[in-house]
Amino acid sequence: MEEKQGTMAPGLMPQQNPLEQLQSKFKQVENGFRAWLAKQSLPVEAAVVTTTGAFQGAAIGALMGTLTNDVSSSLPTPPQASMNPQAMASFKQAQALSGGPLVQARNFAVMTGVNAGISCVMKRLRGKEDVQSSMAAAFGSGAMFSLVSGMGGPNQAANAVTSGLFFALVQGGLFQLGQKFSQPPVEDVNYSRTKSMLNSLGLQNYENNFKKGLLSDSTLPLLTDSALRDVKIPPGPRLLILDHIHRDPTLREKQRHRG
Repeated sequence: MEEKQGTMAPGLMPQQNPLEQLQSKFKQVENGFRAWLAKQSLPVEAAVVTTTGAFQGAAIGALMGTLTNDVSSSLPTPPQASMNPQAMASFKQAQALSGGPLVQARNFAVMTGVNAGISCVMKRLRGKEDVQSSMAAAFGSGAMFSLVSGMGGPNQAANAVTSGLFFALVQGGLFQLGQKFSQPPVEDVNYSRTKSMLNSLGLQNYENNFKKGLLSDSTLPLLTDSALRDVKIPPGPRLLILDHIHRDPTLREKQRHRG
């Protein structure tokens, strides 16, 4: 019995969640693919990324085309002779946006493939992924989408440039917005020790009091009860702060030198 105490019968081993196993396998394959891709030359990487992006876009486009197929079929085809060129161009644009699965798969395959390919090339050449690279990729995908989808109308070149600029501006705005919300706020180095002290004492609510009174890290050895009172910190927290400073060997040593 004692020999079996630290073991568990095979049948009683805890079973791993199949979904977690699948996610783990997928992550391993994805990491392996990215590692392999990073070792390839620029043309090979661009071709693979473009093809992969095109397949993903085709799947999305086919799904959207299936959902909008009823809308496309319900649009009556007016007699072309009774429509002026501008109205006919608008009708073709509506057809392009509400085409069937194959049409939308083609449109989105071109758009996402071109976007992924240009992004890959720009990132490899410039060594970073920034708003300029993102806007360049969006311009190319928007221009190609306009040409392939038939949204260009009679003046396809001008409309391709217009669509490309529109895509670039939207993508640039979204990129900047994402950067703003994804980056953590910059830590103020002048208050790093003060913030750490307040957090350790559970007095983090008074961090703004210190900043408003310009009581930075360099003023910690000089703090007095009156100085803390001036920044509207209550008596209890004042006592805790002063006691912490008195017990801190580094701050106590600075106080001794200043004295």
